[in-house]
Amino acid sequence: MGWRREHIEIKTPEQIGLMRKAGLVVAAVHDALREATKPGVTTKDLDTIAETVIRDHGAVPSFLGYDLGDGAYPASICSSVNEQVVHAIPSPKQVLTEGDLISVDVGAILDGWHGDAAITLPVGEVDPALLAMVAAAEDALWAGIAAARVGGRLTDISHAVETAVIAAGDYGIVEGYGGHGIGTEMHQDPHILNYGKPNQGAKLKTGMALAIEPMITMGSPDTVELDDAWTVVTADGSFAAHVEHSVGLCADGVWVLTATDGGVGRLGDLVTAAARR
Repeated sequence: MGWRREHIEIKTPEQIGLMRKAGLVVAAVHDALREATKPGVTTKDLDTIAETVIRDHGAVPSFLGYDLGDGAYPASICSSVNEQVVHAIPSPKQVLTEGDLISVDVGAILDGWHGDAAITLPVGEVDPALLAMVAAAEDALWAGIAAARVGGRLTDISHAVETAVIAAGDYGIVEGYGGHGIGTEMHQDPHILNYGKPNQGAKLKTGMALAIEPMITMGSPDTVELDDAWTVVTADGSFAAHVEHSVGLCADGVWVLTATDGGVGRLGDLVTAAARR
């Protein structure tokens, strides 16, 4: 692969504010899906709920019709169950059962700006070991967000995620996939791996917006893409967890654009004053 200079979009404070509005639409979807996720529900049911919430807020789904060259994505969410890591397509035939885990990735566009976030939810009563993996992924996400400080480097985020996962237990950190820049497009430079040495890569600057998204497994980090050209599964069939938030880097701190409280509950004084209002 040849070397390529990254182009990182820098936003004004006003534009970060517009992204916050898109982020709150995503947060509303997650709230609705937390309530709806239970045994007997299909992943298509969840997709219908998500699209309704997005459009009721005056936004449009980021994922629906998204095309990477192998065909347009046909749904408003990615609904990845158990060994499915990311990008699984909702289906009326996929019925959630007691003990499942489901990762729901959602994107929304409002006034031209994107929000993007993912949660992993238990379906009914779930093995405590799997819940511990989900907690480890969430803790790693917030460690990565805390490391997203103006003046630092991109891989400070990657290293913080990796360090938190290793400290939590013997989990696989999915290779190749990771976070990304976000703004007027859902996927922008830079790519953010969930592992690596600190103090490398692009300098973190005021006005950057990043989607940080750990993906970990109960077993091997190796993955396989299925024939639908979207769904990514663990190579060994182990369960996976995937979580994500979009954040804005501001002069006085970080703003977790897709968290209802702006990140205050997990980050406290690290968040920007706008998030604490």
